[in-house]
Amino acid sequence: MIQPIPYGRQNITDEDIQAVTEVLRGEYLTQGPKIAELESAFAAYTGAQYAVAISNGTAALHLCAMALGVQEGTRVITTPITFAASANCVRYCGGEVWFADIDPDTFTLSLEKTRALLESKPKGFFSGIIPVDFAGLPVNLEDFRALADEFGCWIIEDACHAPGGSFTNSAGESISCGSGTYADLAIFSFHPVKHIAAGEGGMITTNNESLYKHLLRLRTHGITREADLLTENHGGWYYEMQELGYNYRITDFQAALALSQLKRADAGLKRRQEIADRYTEAFAKAGIAAPLVNEGSQHAWHLYVIQIGNRKALYDFLRTQNIFCQVHYIPVHLMPYYRQFGWNKGDFPLSESYYEQCLSLPMYPALTNEQQDFVIQSILEFLQA
Repeated sequence: MIQPIPYGRQNITDEDIQAVTEVLRGEYLTQGPKIAELESAFAAYTGAQYAVAISNGTAALHLCAMALGVQEGTRVITTPITFAASANCVRYCGGEVWFADIDPDTFTLSLEKTRALLESKPKGFFSGIIPVDFAGLPVNLEDFRALADEFGCWIIEDACHAPGGSFTNSAGESISCGSGTYADLAIFSFHPVKHIAAGEGGMITTNNESLYKHLLRLRTHGITREADLLTENHGGWYYEMQELGYNYRITDFQAALALSQLKRADAGLKRRQEIADRYTEAFAKAGIAAPLVNEGSQHAWHLYVIQIGNRKALYDFLRTQNIFCQVHYIPVHLMPYYRQFGWNKGDFPLSESYYEQCLSLPMYPALTNEQQDFVIQSILEFLQA
C-alpha cells in the first residue's frame, strides 16, 4: 500500500529548520526583527506598499473588518464557496453577512450576482465586498473595484489561496494578488497547506497608509508608542492603549520560517503548475473538465478541483487507496450558524450545485510524479469500473 497522500501538506527543508533554529538561539522569540523583515519581503513579493504580519489568516480578516469600521448594522457581501472565516470576520464585529452566488465557470463570487444584490437595495445599504481568489484563481478586481466605487463599498481581497497569482487588467497590466491596486486590503494565510507554511500565521497587504498604521495598533491591543499619536508622554517607557485591539502578533520563529519559504515561492508555484498540467492532460480523455484558467491570469493552484457526479463514491474509494482528497467547500450559508439568519437550501443554486460535485485532488509541491500517477490511475480505475 502506498503511503498516505493528503490533498495538501507543508514541505519543510533543512534551510527552513536552520532559519528557525537561528531565531531560537537568538535574542528574540517575538516582536523581533524577523517580523519586519518578513513584512518587507512580502510587500515586495506582492507589489503592495505595506504589509502587516498577523497570527493567522482569520485574525487578518478580523483586523481588516475592524480597520474598515465594520460594526452592528454594517452589511457586507461575500461568496458562499469559501472557508467560513471570510464571512465570520464580519460577524466578529457585529456586522451582517450577505451572500451572492458564484460564477458557474470560475466558482468565484459572481460579479453579475453581486451587482444584482447591490441594485436590489438603496445605495449605502451595503458597505463592503469580500471576493475570494478561490483555489488560486484570481478574481478580476478591476471589475469589482468599479462596482464597489459605484455603490460606495470597500473591498477586502481574500487571497489566502493565491500568493503569486495575477490577472491582466484592461490596460494589459499584470496585477498581482494582494498588490493593493484595486482592493483596500488583502489577506493571506501561512497555514501548513498554503503556499507559504509557517505553522500558523498570516499577512495583510495594503497601499493605504492610514489603514496600515491602524492595523499595527489593532494587532497589539490597540496600543501605540508613536510620539506623534500620544495624547501625553511621560517618558521613553510610555505607551497608550487608544482603542480595543487584540494580541494578533506572529512570533519571530514563525516569521523566519515564512521568510525561508517565501524564498522558494516561485519554485513552488512552478511545481503546482506542473502538477495541474499533468492532471489536466490525464483527465481530458476521461471527460473530466479542467478547472478554468482565465486568459491572462496566473493561477496559483492552491487547489485542483474536479467536478464529478458520484463524488462521495469516488471520495470513499480513494480513501481505501490511502488517497485523502477533500471537499472545498460546504456552502457557508448552509452552516447551522448562518441558517439562523434566514439562509436556506435553494438560496444559491449555483453554489449548492458546485458543492454536490466538487472534489479537491492532492496538490502540493512535494507531491511526486509517482504519487500523482497513482492518484490519476486510481481515479481512472474508478471511472472505468
